[in-house]
Amino acid sequence: MNASLPASQRFIIHVLDNTHLFVQPNVEQMIRSAISEFRDQNSYEKPA
Repeated sequence: MNASLPASQRFIIHVLDNTHLFVQPNVEQMIRSAISEFRDQNSYEKPA
């Protein structure tokens, strides 16, 4: 997501490790929405 944006609009400030990032504060809701969509698509549904 971040890599597809122009350099002036990238939101990752610094990668701390494999699970933590510093990001621009104004993109928090966009990131939370993207995570929520991913979780919805990545859920297991037991076959009927």
